[in-house]
Amino acid sequence: MTTSAADTSAAPGALAGIRVLDLGLLVQGPQAAAALADLGAQVLKIELPGMGDHSRLIVLGEDDFRSAYFSACNRGKRSLTLDLRTPAGAAICKRLVEDTDVIISNFKPGTLHEWGLGYDDLSAINPGLIWAAGSAFGAQGPDALREGADLAGQCAGGLISTIGSDGQDPSPVGVTIADHIASQNLTIGVLAALMHRQQTGRGQKVEVSLLGGQIWAQASEYSHLLMTGEVPGRANLAHPLIHGLYRLLPTADGWIGVIGVPPDARDQFFIALNCPELSVDSRFSGMLIAKEHLPALWEIIEKAMRTRTTEQWSELFREIGVRYAPVRDYREAAADPGAWANGYFQKAPDLQGEHKKIVGNPINLSDSPTRPAGWAPTLGQHTDEVLTELGYSAEEIAQWRKDGVV
Repeated sequence: MTTSAADTSAAPGALAGIRVLDLGLLVQGPQAAAALADLGAQVLKIELPGMGDHSRLIVLGEDDFRSAYFSACNRGKRSLTLDLRTPAGAAICKRLVEDTDVIISNFKPGTLHEWGLGYDDLSAINPGLIWAAGSAFGAQGPDALREGADLAGQCAGGLISTIGSDGQDPSPVGVTIADHIASQNLTIGVLAALMHRQQTGRGQKVEVSLLGGQIWAQASEYSHLLMTGEVPGRANLAHPLIHGLYRLLPTADGWIGVIGVPPDARDQFFIALNCPELSVDSRFSGMLIAKEHLPALWEIIEKAMRTRTTEQWSELFREIGVRYAPVRDYREAAADPGAWANGYFQKAPDLQGEHKKIVGNPINLSDSPTRPAGWAPTLGQHTDEVLTELGYSAEEIAQWRKDGVV
C-alpha cells in the first residue's frame, strides 16, 4: 500500500536485511515475528518435526484443517522443521545463529538454556544477537517457571476483573488480547535492541510476559490503585474512572458508544435526545459528573436512545459533532471501507497465487511501507532449502529426516 506521494510500491521494508529466527508457539512469539516480517525482515520459523507450531492444531473445522491462528501469525516466513531437543538440532540452530540478528521464543523460562540455546550460549557465538523471549508470568519471581497462555495473562493481570457489570459472573475478553499485547511489547523491545546494537555493536536479551503486558496495558487504572488504594472496578458499560458522557447506549436496533460530548456540542446532544431540560440541570452541567448523579442521567438518556436506530443516531451525532462509534461485530468491521482504505484489511496471494482477504499491518510508514510479507508456510516447506543454504549435503539431510531431527 502506498502511503505517500512517492512511488513506494517496490521500496524495501524498514527492516530489510534483518534476519530473524522464530522459535515461538501460538501467538506471543510468532505474532511479534510476523510484525517484523511485515516490516521487511527475513523470518525463518523453526517447528517441531511432525507437529509444528501448536497453533496449526487450532483448525477451522472437522473437515477443514486450515488454521486461522497459524495463518494470522506466521505469514511471510519460511518453515524449517528441527527438533531443538536433539544435539544435532541444537547444532544446526547454532549454525543459523551465526548469521542471525534476532531470535524469538516464548517457551517456559529456562527451556532454551536446557537445550544449550540460552542467551549466554548463543551470544558467545554471535555477540550482536538479540535474544528475545516472552513468558507467561515473567522470567523472575515465584511464578517464573509456571506455564500459561492468553487466559492466564487476562486472569493474573486483572483484566477479567474489569469486564462486564457489577453482579455479573467474570468473563474473559473474547480475543487473545494478553498474547497480542505481549507480542507488541516483544516487537518494541526487539526494535529498541536493534537501535542499541546499531550504536554499540552489541546484542542483548529482551524479555516480556503476558502478565507484564497486561499490567502495562492497564497502567492508568493500576496507577489509580497505587495512588488511592481503591480498585477502579468493572466497566458497567463505560469506564470506572471516567464520570461523564462516555458509555455504551442501547438504540432501537443495537448499541452505540458515545465517546464523550464536548462542551460546544452538549446542548445539541440533549436537544437531539429530546431532553433539552438536561442542558440547564446543574447536576449534569460539567464535563465530569458526580457518580451519584450518573444513574439518573443514564436512565433518561437510555430511554431517549431507544427511539432511533444505530444508523440514525450515527448520522445525527456526526452532524452535531458528538464523538461516537457503533458497536459492530467482526463482519461489520470487516466491511468498513475505511478499514480497507487504511490497509487494516488487504488482499494477498496464497500459496497457489490466488488473492485472499487477510488482516493487514496497522503501521503505515511513508517511505518504507509495511506490507503482507506473504502467506503462511506449510510445515517444513523450506527445510531442504534452508539446510542446503547452510552447506549440508542431501545425504546429511536425509539421515536427519530418518532420525527425526528435521
